[in-house]
Amino acid sequence: MFRTSMNKTVRFAVRQLCSTSHVPHVCVVGAGPAGFYAAMHLAKNINSIKIDIIEKLPVPFGLVRYGVAPDHPEVKNCINQFTKLAKQKNINFYGNITLGQDITLSKLRQHYDAILLTYGAEEDRTLSIENETARNIIAARNFVGWYNGHPRDKNLKVDLSGNKAAIIGQGNVALDVARILLSPIDQLKKTDITEYALQAISESKINELYLVGRRGPLQVAFTIKELREQLKLKNCQTIWRENDFIGVEDVVNNLQRPRKRLTELMLKSLKEQKSQTCSAHEKTFRPIFFRSPNKFLVNNGSVSGIELTCNKLVGDKLEDQKCVATEDKEILNCNLVFRSIGYKSIKADEALVFNSSGCVSNENGRVIEDHTTEELAKLYVAGWLGTGPAGVIIHTMSNAFQVAKNICSDLQTGTGSHRDGFDGVRKHLNIPIVDWNGWEKIDKYEVDQGKKSDKPREKVTCINKMLDIATK
Repeated sequence: MFRTSMNKTVRFAVRQLCSTSHVPHVCVVGAGPAGFYAAMHLAKNINSIKIDIIEKLPVPFGLVRYGVAPDHPEVKNCINQFTKLAKQKNINFYGNITLGQDITLSKLRQHYDAILLTYGAEEDRTLSIENETARNIIAARNFVGWYNGHPRDKNLKVDLSGNKAAIIGQGNVALDVARILLSPIDQLKKTDITEYALQAISESKINELYLVGRRGPLQVAFTIKELREQLKLKNCQTIWRENDFIGVEDVVNNLQRPRKRLTELMLKSLKEQKSQTCSAHEKTFRPIFFRSPNKFLVNNGSVSGIELTCNKLVGDKLEDQKCVATEDKEILNCNLVFRSIGYKSIKADEALVFNSSGCVSNENGRVIEDHTTEELAKLYVAGWLGTGPAGVIIHTMSNAFQVAKNICSDLQTGTGSHRDGFDGVRKHLNIPIVDWNGWEKIDKYEVDQGKKSDKPREKVTCINKMLDIATK
């Protein structure tokens, strides 16, 4: 279906590339969904092309493997497409290679016709408020990595012995964290959540979880699917604050359909809670709106609460109002805080230039450079590194396809020089390299380990162990 959507320029480029003896070599840096979707489009629309996918970790799939919640296995189905692509003869995966550390961008550019950067956003944004470094204030990104088995987060210290926790932020990641903490343990046992996380959560004393948002119900960033799942959790009651919804019902019919359906679900839940009784043994999920963290309260070096600034809406139309801070403050007592206010990309190589939005400077995926030469590969960027950390996998797919389409178009104007691709890059490396065959060994090992506990897999969290398995 992608071929029929190509414009005339791209079709000409494909015909020209197929009729010449020059086989373009393209390097994709980052083996997450953006990288694989872009490679899919390139492989489909250029018959004669070689694509090398380079990844920092020894294993592929990026956020699909380490970001998607373990109780959302259907979201990981795209891995089947990626695997089919990776098994093509002209596609190669090379793991355990870090851009800027094991190989510089300038070196890569000497061996390829085009380089696509898709390594995502791997750091979290901070609040920059008082006591933010206290114990048990944890980035949601790290917590997600912890229960999903990311090697970076396997030793994360999470104290779940208190009964109250709070999440700062109201996006889908925040709801993932809430759902994992509040789900019945028997439900989590059926997933690929790490065994150490499963054990810790089974012993958790948390029975009251707050979801704190700066703005109101009309501006929440989570989607209806995630909220519906949260509302259906067994032995967990959602409790809204009625004052947060003043005037919302009056404007709900004026909202666009996705926002309208989401708001209607919140209003329905609000009405239903009036007829529910709360058992002392039930867990409670408490979304609160119009509150911003002003500072964290600390006791013996560990967080004991949050001082919240009360916000208000200003403006004529409720759906278009702006949120501004007041002088009023509130205290929310809690023993654990998750910060879930977004991710940011890192500057993996000194040659990269970032814009004010924290992305690699680009125009429609083409990296903006002061100067370059025909001897160096053209640079491109896709996914969160180029757009910012927003949207779900389908948005990443759309962006990756568009950037790949531009690469197809640009390759027709290449010099025709014969680049040696990874054969040349390998000469600069002095590290173990994990190819697709090595990943399949790791994959089989994880699945076999999972079977012992009736789980889909038990992920290997140690990089050295991954390398041992892959190179046997």
